[in-house]
Amino acid sequence: MGDLFSSMLTTSGALQAYGRVLQVVQNNVANSSTPGYAKQEQVLEAMPFDTTGGLSGGVQAGAIQSARSDYADQAVRRETTLLGQAQQDVNSLSSLQTYFDISGDTGIPKALNDLFSSFSDWAQTPDDAVARETVLQHAADVATAFQQSVANVAGAAQDTETQITKTVADINELAGNLRDYNVEVLSGRKGDAGLDAQIHSTLEELSQYGDITVLPQNDGAMTVLLNGQTPLVVADHQYEISTAPVVPDNPPPTNPGGRAAMHIFASDGTDITSATTGGQLGSLLDFHNRILASYLGDAYQEGDLNQLAQQFADRVNQLLTAGDISDGSPGVPLFSYDTTNPSNVAASLSVATGMTADQLAAIDPGPPYAANGTALALSNLEKPQSAADEIDGQSYSEFYGSLASRVGDNLSQASNQLQVQQSAVAQAKNLQQQMSGVSLDEEASLMLQFQRSYEANARLLTVIDQLTEDTINILPT
Repeated sequence: MGDLFSSMLTTSGALQAYGRVLQVVQNNVANSSTPGYAKQEQVLEAMPFDTTGGLSGGVQAGAIQSARSDYADQAVRRETTLLGQAQQDVNSLSSLQTYFDISGDTGIPKALNDLFSSFSDWAQTPDDAVARETVLQHAADVATAFQQSVANVAGAAQDTETQITKTVADINELAGNLRDYNVEVLSGRKGDAGLDAQIHSTLEELSQYGDITVLPQNDGAMTVLLNGQTPLVVADHQYEISTAPVVPDNPPPTNPGGRAAMHIFASDGTDITSATTGGQLGSLLDFHNRILASYLGDAYQEGDLNQLAQQFADRVNQLLTAGDISDGSPGVPLFSYDTTNPSNVAASLSVATGMTADQLAAIDPGPPYAANGTALALSNLEKPQSAADEIDGQSYSEFYGSLASRVGDNLSQASNQLQVQQSAVAQAKNLQQQMSGVSLDEEASLMLQFQRSYEANARLLTVIDQLTEDTINILPT
C-alpha cells in the first residue's frame, strides 16, 4: 500500500508540474506578438530518488526563467538609436532641400539670372528708360528672393526648435513611465513577464530619441542614463532634461546679433549639448545648430546666405557708385541692408530707399571713358572676369549652387545611412528573436509533448487509483 500511495503522490506531482509547463507555453503563445515580450521557460526539477530512504523521486516545477538576452536587447537599442538619427537626418534635409532650387527656374538663381540679363540689355542701350526700369525691377526681385529664402530656412529652424522641445518632452515622458515601472518592480513584481515586456518595449522606444545606457540592478529596477552619463531614471526617481536657446558667453560671440543655438540641460542644470549626438535628439540639434546656422548665421558666423547677399550687394553698389549718371553726377548705391547685424543682411536686403531708374549710373568715367562701361561691368558679374567679381573663387550663381548642392550631398549621405541602419536594425531584431523571441513551432511542439505526458500521467494516476481501491477491497475486514 505504501508503494501505491507513494506512486500516486509522485504522479500527482508530475501532473502539477506538466500543468505549469502548459500554462507557460500558453502564455508564450498568447504574447508572441507583444512588444518587448521575452519567451518564458518553466524549469522542471528532478526530486530525490532513494527507495531505501523512502524517497520516491518524480518531478516538480521549479522557477520560471526568462529567455531574455541583455546582449541582444542592447544591440537592438544601439541600432535603433542610429536608425532614429538617420531617419531624422533624412526628414530634416528633405524639407530643407525644397528651399534650394538649382534649376534656375525659381528663387535666388532665377532672380540673379534675370538681373544679369537686364544688366546686359541695359549695357546695349544705356539711355533706354525701359531697360533702366527693368534693371530696377529685377534688383527688387533679387532682394525679395533673398528675403524669401531666408524666411524659408528660418521657418525650418523654428520647426526644428519645436521638434527639439517635443522630443525632450517625449524623453521625459518615457523616463517617467520607466520610473513607474521601477516602483512596481520594487513593490514586489520583480520577474513579472508582463511588466518586463512593458519595461523593455519602453526602453526600445526611448532609444530612438537618444543614446541610452541601461544598467539592471540586483533588486530588478533599471538605471537609465542618457549619453552614458546623464541620469534619467534611478530606482524610483526620475531626472528630467530640458532645452532652451542659448547665446554662449565663452568663447565670446563674434556676431552677438546672431541666432541662438538650442542647448540641452540635465536636471541639475549641467549643459549636456555637446554630448547629445545620437538618436533623433542628436540629429535635430546638429541640424539646427550646425547645418541651418551655416546658412542663417549664429553667434560666431554670418551665414552663407548673408555672405552671398552682402558681397553681391556691395559689389553692385561699388560699381555703380564708381560710375556716373548720364547727367554727369556720381552714381548712387542700388541696394541697402542692415549694416548692424551680419546675420540679418539677406533678410533686410532691399533696393535703396528713393532709388529711381534715372539714378542708375551707366557711364564709366575711365580712363578710358565708356558710356556703357558700368553697365557692362555689371553684366560681367554673371561670368566674372576678375577676383573682385567672385565670392570664394566662384561666381555668385555658382556660390549659391554650392549651397544647394551641399544640402543634396548631405541628404544623399543620410539616405544611404538610413538604408544601412534599417538593415542593421532588422538583423539585430532577428538575433533578438532567435535568442528570446517566441517560436510558435517550438511552443506547439512543447505543448504536444507535455500534453501527451500529462495525459499519460493522468492515465497512470487512474490505474494507481484503481489498484489502490482493489487492494483495499481485498483486505480482510
